[in-house]
Amino acid sequence: MTAPRPPRGSVFLVEDEVMIRMMVADMLEELGYTVAAEAGEIGEAMRLAESTYFDVAILDVNVNGKVISPVADVIRGRNRPFIFATGYGSSGLPEEYRDRPALQKPFQLETLGKAIEQALRGAAPQGSTSA
Repeated sequence: MTAPRPPRGSVFLVEDEVMIRMMVADMLEELGYTVAAEAGEIGEAMRLAESTYFDVAILDVNVNGKVISPVADVIRGRNRPFIFATGYGSSGLPEEYRDRPALQKPFQLETLGKAIEQALRGAAPQGSTSA
């Protein structure tokens, strides 16, 4: 009998489309991540962004017609890495966050995994090494 693989990290997921959110959550679990929290609207996302521990966030750019910037501001203030998910390309990103990583919807499992790994590496303290 083998022990279950320890989680690779926790993810805060904001996506207004329930089916897409479920699919991404399944992809995250397949990659070995746990979903720390999920939100489908801006108010809930703000509350969770302020109160939930997570290693990285995946943020839909447009949540029920509202731009995700206030949630990204909270996460940036907590010094947590985040990735945008958008169907609009980089031009759809909020102006102040055009330098942040973005996944173009629809995305594949491998693309999601690489984006998370890059975001987490970018958040590692300077001078840290992986064992």
